[in-house]
Amino acid sequence: MEYWDLYDINKNKLNKIHLRGKELTPGEYFLAVNIWIINDKKEIILTQRHPDKIWPLKWECTGGAVIAGEESYQGAIREVKEEIGIKLKTKGKIIDTVVLKAYIKDIYLFRENIEIKEVKLEKNSVINIKWVTIKELNQMIENGDIAEPNLYDIKKLREIIEWE
Repeated sequence: MEYWDLYDINKNKLNKIHLRGKELTPGEYFLAVNIWIINDKKEIILTQRHPDKIWPLKWECTGGAVIAGEESYQGAIREVKEEIGIKLKTKGKIIDTVVLKAYIKDIYLFRENIEIKEVKLEKNSVINIKWVTIKELNQMIENGDIAEPNLYDIKKLREIIEWE
């Protein structure tokens, strides 16, 4: 069972916890994180979603819900460790926060060089991983290969990295 802290629309904790899977009351939000990792070659790491998940087989950044008792940054570090088995060594930063229907999403950017051969995929969530160039990412977007919730994040990335 996974529990989340609940927040109001302004990202203030409500001092309530919520069991994942139960319906939220209007005005209550949980916190989620998306983590974008870019290496020194300006490649972006993408993972491929498990076929049994929503947006099956689509490519995305690493991400997930922040669990009860965690802060956003702790959740980001944990999600990367859980999904791809990597302990991030660099300090990431939030590039945007967006309020969606049921959750508030912090979008992180980390600049880190990761060897694909070192990753350990969480088999129930992720079935593949790769580095892509910005040109390849643009082609994947055009082909409909990117999970829809990541498209907003990519617009934000375009504002802060050299987009070729």
